[in-house]
Amino acid sequence: MKVAVVGATGLVGTRMLQVLEEHRFPVTELIPVASEKSIGRKVSFNGREWTVVSAEDAIAAKPALALFSAGGGTSEELAPRFAAAGCRVVDNSSFWRMDPTKKLVVPEINSDVITRDDMIIANPNCSTIQMVLPLAPLHKAFRIRRIVVSTYQSVTGAGYKAINQMNAERKGETEYEMKFPYRIDQNVLPHIDSFLDNGYTKEEMKMVNETRKILGDESIAITATTVRVPVQGGHSESVNLEFEKPFTVEEARKLMSGMPGVTVQDDPAHNIYPMPLEAWGKDDVFVGRIRRDESIANGLNLWCVSDNIRKGAATNAVQIAEVLLKKGFIG
Repeated sequence: MKVAVVGATGLVGTRMLQVLEEHRFPVTELIPVASEKSIGRKVSFNGREWTVVSAEDAIAAKPALALFSAGGGTSEELAPRFAAAGCRVVDNSSFWRMDPTKKLVVPEINSDVITRDDMIIANPNCSTIQMVLPLAPLHKAFRIRRIVVSTYQSVTGAGYKAINQMNAERKGETEYEMKFPYRIDQNVLPHIDSFLDNGYTKEEMKMVNETRKILGDESIAITATTVRVPVQGGHSESVNLEFEKPFTVEEARKLMSGMPGVTVQDDPAHNIYPMPLEAWGKDDVFVGRIRRDESIANGLNLWCVSDNIRKGAATNAVQIAEVLLKKGFIG
């Protein structure tokens, strides 16, 4: 099977190659695609070197599948062209996510929505993916009325330039490229993506809108505050829930424990709770600090952590590809 990875030299693109290898996805020919300045570079995959090519050459090669992680503008321009050539596209950018004609998929939750007609499938935002995984079984059982979420997001979510900025600041360097508007090392920025007229950022509204679409319920009230923290691996989230139905904490814990892709780490008496340092390099969403919100009738607090580059991006995309393979839509 010919598989293209668009944005193959970027942070998420390189992790996509790694996850494809780990999952032993049946790639017979890799077609790495990147910007013009990267054409001709080599990337390693399955024990050999592959040459980065242009998007034009990739489309001409007629791959069966293309995994995109190259930004919204690139996806807007190229995803329809790949699809027109008969290639299934799984897109990691935000461009197609809220398009009513495109499916937004977390495979453990809603892979059933993918049909043979879907040529472009959207991969959700990293912070949305890790929140909805543990919430999906809770919503089904108790019906979520309201979500209040605050995120603590790794610099890896902003790419190589962000990592380089933090590392340069930690070394005390004075000459470096700024990815963020302020210093990030030893600092916290309540600012991810651009601000909108309503005072929220695009990242915050992604969590609101994408959560409703994935869970299939526009009635859920959601408010988010997204924050960048000086951590290199993994996003963390403090999530407060209000349910319509009564519940017990043990019921909630059991439901989340039984959700594929979720690992409960919740033993505060022994200082066991999720941390980004431990989640880095793993595919699961880790949940802990599970406790009743005593300020409201049917409230629950939890803390969830996940590797934003893996499950939050690359792994989820490969899992969507595996759904396409299992359904016989590619191969």
